[in-house]
Amino acid sequence: MKLELFRSLWGWQGDWGQCAAQLRQIGCVGVEARLPSDPFAQRALRQNLRQEALEYIAVVFTGGDVVPRQDWTLQQHWDRLAASIDGARDVGARFLNVLPGNDRWPLAKQVEFFGRAQELADAAGAVCSFEIHRATSLYSPWVALEVIAQLPQLRFTADISHWVVVCERLLDDLADDLTPFIERVHHVQARVGYDQGPQVPHPAAPEYARELAFHQDVWERVWAAQRARGCEVTTLTPEFGPDGYTHKLPFTQAPIADVWALNQWMTRTEAEHFARWQATHAATSVS
Repeated sequence: MKLELFRSLWGWQGDWGQCAAQLRQIGCVGVEARLPSDPFAQRALRQNLRQEALEYIAVVFTGGDVVPRQDWTLQQHWDRLAASIDGARDVGARFLNVLPGNDRWPLAKQVEFFGRAQELADAAGAVCSFEIHRATSLYSPWVALEVIAQLPQLRFTADISHWVVVCERLLDDLADDLTPFIERVHHVQARVGYDQGPQVPHPAAPEYARELAFHQDVWERVWAAQRARGCEVTTLTPEFGPDGYTHKLPFTQAPIADVWALNQWMTRTEAEHFARWQATHAATSVS
């Protein structure tokens, strides 16, 4: 199985040529970024991606933004997803990373939403990977497992840091069996969270070694499940970001770390981590 790394454009503003050079320097094959809603912006994105020969993962929000609009109906969520599927296809996305639904819906409504959302994806021949994220339908591991029990065909993006915050602990207790979710992960977003936040100040800091090890263990379990399904490629996007995620000093609001430096560290670390995991599996298979 091959690992393909992507660069998140969350918070990025700059030159596409420089972006492409930077991501290739650290071994990435493409970018993961919001799909513009405007058709003209979509065409500009497609042109830039083709010009730089970059792969693309489209990030979409069925509720309009990261925090969904609270007055939107199921139909409005489905309409936004359908339009996003069309737009992602036109831009040339490999798949859609979907932040789905609303955390306030009851379980029956969650199941109805995901059932129709998957139907839309299947009808269009698109791959929708539903991301676990606070404020969305997949804000909690326990809700996600309930949904999976009724809709086992769903595929997911694992950003496990969100569940660490929601549950206020690393999910490493014997009772925290996330196997049904792990078996259905399509894509990994690699950010290290801790019990009080979705992003540690720096994943290399020794005081967060336990958190890093927990997240890496989850990713290894994802890779093992994908390998068992016969996947030839697995995708991973380091996703340390701004917007309150990167810690800042009080009063001055100076960030304590550079977002791009954090993501470079995570990219190189996970490339090495995956290589070690692959080598260990190969040695185990031979023996």
